[in-house]
Amino acid sequence: MRLIRNIYIFCSIVMTVEGKAPELPEERELMTNCSNMSLRKVPADLTPATTTLDLSYNLLFQLQSSDFHSVSKLKVLILCHNRIQQLNLKTFEFNKELRYLDLSNNRLKSVTWYLLAGLRYLDLSFNDFDTMPICEEAGNMSHLEILGLSGAKIQKSDFQKIAHLHLNTVFLGFRTLSHYEEGSLPILNTTKLHIVLPMDTNFWVLLRDGIKTSKILEMTNIDGKSQFVSYEMQQNLSLENAKTSVLLLNKVDLLWDDLFHILQFVWHTSVEHFQIQNVTFGGKAYLDHNSFDYSNTVMRTIKLEHVHFRVFYIQQDKTYLLLTKMDIENLTISNAQMPHMLFPNYPTKFQYLNFANNILTDELFKRTIQLPHLKTLILNSNKLETLSLVSCFANNTPLEHLDLSQNLLQHKNDENCSWPETVVNMNLSYNKLSDSVFRCLPKGIQILDLNNNQIQTVPKETIHLMALRELNIAFNFLTDLPGCSHFSRLSILNVEMNLILSPSLDFVQSCQEVKTLNAGRNPFQCTCELKNFIQLETYSEVMMVGWSDSYTCEYPLNLRGTRLKDVHLPEVSCNTALLIVTIVVIMLVLGLAVAFCCLHFDLPWYFRMLGQCTQTWHRVRRTTQEQLKRNVRFHAFISYSEHDSLWVKNELIPNLEKEDGSILICLYERYFDPGKSISENIVSFIEKSYKSIFVLSPNFVQNEWCHYEFYFAHHNLFHENSDHIILILLEPIPFYCIPTRCHKLKTLLEEKAYLEWPKDRCKRGLFWANLRVAINVNVSTTREMYELQTFTELNEESRGSTVSLMRTDCL
Repeated sequence: MRLIRNIYIFCSIVMTVEGKAPELPEERELMTNCSNMSLRKVPADLTPATTTLDLSYNLLFQLQSSDFHSVSKLKVLILCHNRIQQLNLKTFEFNKELRYLDLSNNRLKSVTWYLLAGLRYLDLSFNDFDTMPICEEAGNMSHLEILGLSGAKIQKSDFQKIAHLHLNTVFLGFRTLSHYEEGSLPILNTTKLHIVLPMDTNFWVLLRDGIKTSKILEMTNIDGKSQFVSYEMQQNLSLENAKTSVLLLNKVDLLWDDLFHILQFVWHTSVEHFQIQNVTFGGKAYLDHNSFDYSNTVMRTIKLEHVHFRVFYIQQDKTYLLLTKMDIENLTISNAQMPHMLFPNYPTKFQYLNFANNILTDELFKRTIQLPHLKTLILNSNKLETLSLVSCFANNTPLEHLDLSQNLLQHKNDENCSWPETVVNMNLSYNKLSDSVFRCLPKGIQILDLNNNQIQTVPKETIHLMALRELNIAFNFLTDLPGCSHFSRLSILNVEMNLILSPSLDFVQSCQEVKTLNAGRNPFQCTCELKNFIQLETYSEVMMVGWSDSYTCEYPLNLRGTRLKDVHLPEVSCNTALLIVTIVVIMLVLGLAVAFCCLHFDLPWYFRMLGQCTQTWHRVRRTTQEQLKRNVRFHAFISYSEHDSLWVKNELIPNLEKEDGSILICLYERYFDPGKSISENIVSFIEKSYKSIFVLSPNFVQNEWCHYEFYFAHHNLFHENSDHIILILLEPIPFYCIPTRCHKLKTLLEEKAYLEWPKDRCKRGLFWANLRVAINVNVSTTREMYELQTFTELNEESRGSTVSLMRTDCL
C-alpha cells in the first residue's frame, strides 16, 4: 500500500516512546522521518498527528506558507542541510506547539521574523547571512533557550536586540567572518557560548570577548595563523570583567609558542577549568619556558587530550616541567604518546593526575616525586611493568584512587610492596598479574578490579583485606569461587567468564555478606556439587547478576546449554546420609513386604513350584510327543491325603483294578523310587499316567504335597488334551478352607467339575461306572504290559518303610 504518493512514497513513519528532539522529552511522540530522500518539496501527505518531522539532508530550496498547515501538533522540525535561501517564520504560524526548529547548514540570506511565542530552540547557524539575522521580533521570544546564529559581520547593535533574553546557550557557527566589532559578544546574556570559527580567523579578540561573555566558553577551529596576544592586552583584561570559569578549545592547530601564549593568557583570567582537545602542534620553541608567570591565577584544572605532534624541536624536559610547575589541583595529559613526565623537586598541589593512553614506563617512578596532596592517579593504557615500583611511589602520597589498567604489570613473590593505607579504589584490569598479586595489595582497599589477568586461584596466604567491599576477578582462570575468609566485608563479587566447574561449599559458608554475585558464563558441571550454588538465587539474599540466561551447564554433555535453574538434582541422590537412610528404609519395607507375602500368600511354595515347573518344561521341550506317549505306563495316578488312604485302598483301588489288568493304577506305595526326591517321583508318576485322579476332602486341601501334585497335573506339561484331570469329591470342602494358591481348585469346585462320592450305596454303582468311563484308555501292547508288571514286582520288594518315612501326612 502506498503511504505517500509520488516522490514521497519512501518517507517512513516511526512510532517512538520518547521524543528524540533535544531538550524536548515527551511521553509519546510520532516521528515522520523523510531525511536524506532528495526531496525538493515538503511532502503534502504528512500524518496530522506528527509531532517530530525530519526533513534534513534533502534538496529543499523554498518553504511555502501551506507546507505545515496539516501538522498542527508539530513540536520538532528539522530542516538542516538543505538549500533554503529565504525564510519567513510566519510559515509556522499555525504550529502553535512548535518548540524546536533547526535551519542550520542551509543557504539562508534573509529571515522575515514572526513571533513564535513557544519556540525554545532556534538554529540559524552555518548560513550565508551578511549580518546577524536578528530584529526586534526576536527579542520577544521570551521562552527561547538555545539560539544558533551566523553572519559574515558581527556588530554590537545586532546583539542589543536580544540582550534582555536569558539564554542557556548561544551557538555561533560561521562560514566566513570578515568583521567583528570589539565588545559585541559581552552584550549577550547566556550561560554557555560556543563559537565555531572559519579557517584563518584571528581568534584572540573573540577569545578575549568570549571570556567576558559567559560562564562556559567553547571555541572550535583554532589555528596558529592568527596574531599573538600582546602583553598589553593581557594587562588590560582584568579578572573583574571576566566571567568564564570553564574554557574549552577544540580542534586546535598551533605552534608550540602559540600554545605557550594561550596558556599564559588564560592563566591570568577567571578561567578555573581549561581544556584543550584534538590539538596538533609542533615547531621549534623560541620562547624561554622559564619566563612563564605562574602568579595571580585561579586556575584549578588543565586538560590536554588527543595531542598530536607534527614536528617537535623542543626539549621535552622543559615542556613537562612547564606543566607540572603549574600550581593547580588537576592535570590531565592523555592520548599524547608521552614517553615520560618530570616533576619539580619540591612539593606540588596536584590532587588529580591523569596520564592515560600514553607510553609511560617504569622510569616514571625511579625519581623522587613529591605529591603530598595527590588523591587520584590515572595511568591506564601505558607500558608500566612492575607493580612494586608503583606501590613504593604511592606510599609517599595520600593516594585514594589508582587506575593502572591496560598496562603490562606483573608481580613476583620476592618483590616488596608498600602501599599507603589511604588507597580505597584500585583498577588493575587488563594486565599480566597472577595469583601473587594478592600479596601486593593495600590493606585498606575497598574496591578492587582485577579482571582480564592471569589469576588461577586466590591464595590462602593472601593479605587480609578486611575493608574490601567490591572485587572483580572476571575473565581470569579461576577454577573455584574464592572464599571470603580474607574478605569478611565483601558484598559485590564478579567472577564472570572463568573456568569454574563446581563452586565449593566454602564460598556459600564463608561469604555470608555477599549481596551481589556475577558468576555467569562459566563452564558449570551440573552435578550434585553444584546444588548448593543453584539454591543461592532462590534461598538466599544474594542477587545473581545475569541469572538465569548466563548460567548454563557445560558438562555433562547431555545437559550442555541447559540453564542451571532448569536442572533437577534430587536431594536423595546428592545427600549421602539421606541416600543411605533411604536405601535402608526401602530394604526394610521390601523385607517386610516379602515376609508378609511369604506368610500370607505362601510365596516360597510358588517359587518352588516355579523352579520345578521350569526344569520340567525344559525337559519336556527336549522330548517329542511320540516319546511322551511311549513313556505312559498307567491309566491313572491317584493323589490323596494320608487321612483318606483307607477309602482309597478299600474302595477306590478294588473297584478300579480288575484281575485281567485292564486298568493299571499308579500309587506311591507301589512305585516309589528311593533314588529320586519326592518331587521327582511325583513328576515321574504324572508323566507316566494318562489321567490324574484327585481324591478331594478337607484333608486334601491341607496337605502341601497334594497341592504340589495338583499344580503339576493342572499345568498339563505332558498331555495335549485338557481332560486328564479327574476330581473325586470324597467329602464336602468349605471354600474358606481352600488356600489362595489353589484358586484353580476353587474354580473347578464352583463349576462342579467333579464326581461326588455318594453316601447312598444304591448310587455307588453309577459312580464306579462313570469313573471307569472317564479313565477308559487303550494303554499299551501286551509287551508293554509285561514290562510294566515286571517293573511293579521289583518296586514292591524295595518300597518297605521308605515310603512311610518320605511321604507322611501334611509334609
